[in-house]
Amino acid sequence: MPEFSPIDFESLIKDWIKGLFNYLPTMLGAIALYFIGRYIIRFIVKLIKKLMKRREVDLALQNFLLQVVRWILYIALFLTIIQVIGLPATQFIAIITSGFVAVGLALQGSLSNFASGIMIIIFKPFRVGDVIEGNGEKGTVKNIGLFATTLNKANNEQAIIPNTQLFSNSIINYSKEEKRRVYVLVGIGYSSNIQKAREVLLQIANEETKALSDPAPVVYVEELADSSVNLSLRYWCLNTDYWECYFRTVETIKNRFDAANIEIPFPQVQVHGVGQS
Repeated sequence: MPEFSPIDFESLIKDWIKGLFNYLPTMLGAIALYFIGRYIIRFIVKLIKKLMKRREVDLALQNFLLQVVRWILYIALFLTIIQVIGLPATQFIAIITSGFVAVGLALQGSLSNFASGIMIIIFKPFRVGDVIEGNGEKGTVKNIGLFATTLNKANNEQAIIPNTQLFSNSIINYSKEEKRRVYVLVGIGYSSNIQKAREVLLQIANEETKALSDPAPVVYVEELADSSVNLSLRYWCLNTDYWECYFRTVETIKNRFDAANIEIPFPQVQVHGVGQS
């Protein structure tokens, strides 16, 4: 085995330093190219965003396209830097392609979420700002992402639902239609007058300032329950007025029934002693 003398070591260090100085401008150029490229990408993304807003493109589609454009531009920037450094870009493309295949096999669920996100954007079962219920969660759609949809719930909680679970199951969109029906179920005692209770309920609906006159309010006997006769009041209002109408109607029913001596019974349970029938 040949000996490694101090002179050889000194020569190696000099060659390494010389190579470093020769390569330093290329590295500085690559770093400068990265920061310049990142600035250009941000500028292009902002420009595309302004153009889509001007053309009133759907917000969910805007977010999706901007994310795709951002990814494409950063990949192009990465390949450009590779070429500037002097590494063979074709080999890197082959390596990246193989890596994507391997990652795709390992992350099939994520790719399924990605595909479901595209389907949601194309078919638009809901939009940003809609109130929906899906996968056991109910709230206002805040964001439709590539892999998950974010809902703002009533208590200002955020629910993040994978797109596959949302798209492959039933979705209730409460904001899709302009009008929505107010449905209030109330029980009265068996000794109370059904006709009188119906008149009170219809009067409440007709006096509601935000209720729509067409279709007209109706009251049905819904069920003869164990402790009460259940009546349902149904009338229509604008979607934006639904909760205001609903809560006001519930409170008014209680006050009007008390004033009219109409009983709202509580559930009762009969208990029989041993040996009693």
